[in-house]
Amino acid sequence: MKWFGNYTNRLRTSWKSKFEFGVFFILVLTMMSFANAKNVRVNLNLKDSTDEKLASSKFSSIQLNNKAISFVENYVRKEGKELEQMKTWGKPYFRIYDNLLTQYGIPKEMKYLSVIESDLRAGLVSSAGAVGPWQLMDYEAKRFGLRVGRGIDERKDFYKSTFVAAKLLKELYDEFGDWLLVIAAYNGGEGRVRQAIQKSGSRDFWELQYYLKEETRNHVKKFIATHYFFEGNGGITTMTAAETKTYLANIPAAETLSEDEINNTVIAEINGRYNSSVVANSLLIDVDQFNKWNPGFDKTLAEGQKYLMRIPKDRVAIFQSMKGDILIQSIKYLLEGAASTK
Repeated sequence: MKWFGNYTNRLRTSWKSKFEFGVFFILVLTMMSFANAKNVRVNLNLKDSTDEKLASSKFSSIQLNNKAISFVENYVRKEGKELEQMKTWGKPYFRIYDNLLTQYGIPKEMKYLSVIESDLRAGLVSSAGAVGPWQLMDYEAKRFGLRVGRGIDERKDFYKSTFVAAKLLKELYDEFGDWLLVIAAYNGGEGRVRQAIQKSGSRDFWELQYYLKEETRNHVKKFIATHYFFEGNGGITTMTAAETKTYLANIPAAETLSEDEINNTVIAEINGRYNSSVVANSLLIDVDQFNKWNPGFDKTLAEGQKYLMRIPKDRVAIFQSMKGDILIQSIKYLLEGAASTK
């Protein structure tokens, strides 16, 4: 950053130093925001645990569902070394997953399903005949247009197999509306999950898990453990649908919202100098409504803190695709405001 120091010194001695330095500094912050790969992500913790073993574990600051604690501790103890190494060598594959999954409205944290499916190994073939990083069966791959046979197997292609996995995950979520059940269905089949729901009389994974095969219920817990290891916390993909609804109903400002508002909006964690007016106008949301959902939005982001932004569910994909442009427009808005006060 030597160039930064030299340039700022010249700015301080120029006849228009105050304004130009301010503009330059904001632009640098903008570039740093773009460089931050976690510019928008969901960050939700699970309910409290009183298990004393957790306090001495790697996850001492993380809240796990009581029924997951023991499994997560044992799994991380066994697989932690390999997972830690994957943080480095797996980055190129995770970047592919992040880009492609979000195109289909799938939380990018679902990439960890590929970790437990295959350890990110393109050539892995299971005893059941599933192939590739997402362990796709041939009939599923063909259903979505992948070429399988005659010396060609596109299930081994990270890009093409991820598109298929995203479509499968979307189908499963449309049916079950719960990411833990989606993971269970991805592993054991949606038919077995339907049967478990019927036999248990519940749609809560922790209640119906024993009506699933041990491999399937452990698959879900492996996903939770892997998510916590890489992310350092839980998220919407590690909670049941009921847990997610409860959490969203109790975050700041939710007490002033109607049940319809809570059910039809989602929370996304953002950072960077976004401006509330620019975001609202870009997403075609009434500014007053946006501010009701997001009190202290501009002040919090101006202080360099992250913010849990609430927006309608049907605007999430739009925000994801436009977030770079919205950030640029927000910075321009701030600069123009600063210039007008000179």
